Amino acid sequence: MTKSVDVRGLSCPQPILLAKRAMDEAKSGTIEVLADSSTAIENVERTARKAGWTVSKNDNGDGVIALVLKK
Repeated sequence: MTKSVDVRGLSCPQPILLAKRAMDEAKSGTIEVLADSSTAIENVERTARKAGWTVSKNDNGDGVIALVLKK
């Protein structure tokens, strides 16, 4: 099951805190983080990789990036 975290429109540090909470709760699996800020995308990506999650990006072309975190 994929957990989804929507951080669109939020400024740091909220996106990182919400993504980190989801990673801590899930411990493993798949988490999709929807973000529309380049800063949030970079910070969530860095935090996830540091925590041992793999990260892939899906750009739907609408200004929203879906970061798919897997562990």
